[in-house]
Amino acid sequence: MTKVIIRQMTVMDIDRVAQIEATSFSIPWTKDIYYKELTENPYAFYFVVEKDGLICGFCGLWVVIDEAQITNIAIDPNYRGKKYGKALFQYVINQAIALGSARLSLEVRVSNLVAQNLYKNYGLVPGGIRKNYYTDNNEDALVMWVNL
Repeated sequence: MTKVIIRQMTVMDIDRVAQIEATSFSIPWTKDIYYKELTENPYAFYFVVEKDGLICGFCGLWVVIDEAQITNIAIDPNYRGKKYGKALFQYVINQAIALGSARLSLEVRVSNLVAQNLYKNYGLVPGGIRKNYYTDNNEDALVMWVNL
């Protein structure tokens, strides 16, 4: 039987997270950014989802006072469509609540309807547009949020 766990990310996970990042985003974060997030940012919380001991996705969360912001979320393309993103997103919402967050927000590409539908399933609603937010192609970002 396969085992899926979700846990806090460690610096030992950065190489694998960077691989997923590179396959998921046109302008991926560097390993150094993840290292700094994990070791220097007191507001940052990062989580990974593992299947049979292999990291297949990750999600970052910043919590400042009672506001939570998803920094990024990605699932390895080979593991998409298998509900790992859904499980990870629910876990991160629960962590945000446990950390005292009253509200959660994120940005998503206006063209990323799959992600938007996932977020809508958790009650997130559109809250505005950030024009030319993504620097690779100047695509707008849809800001979505939910009261927890």
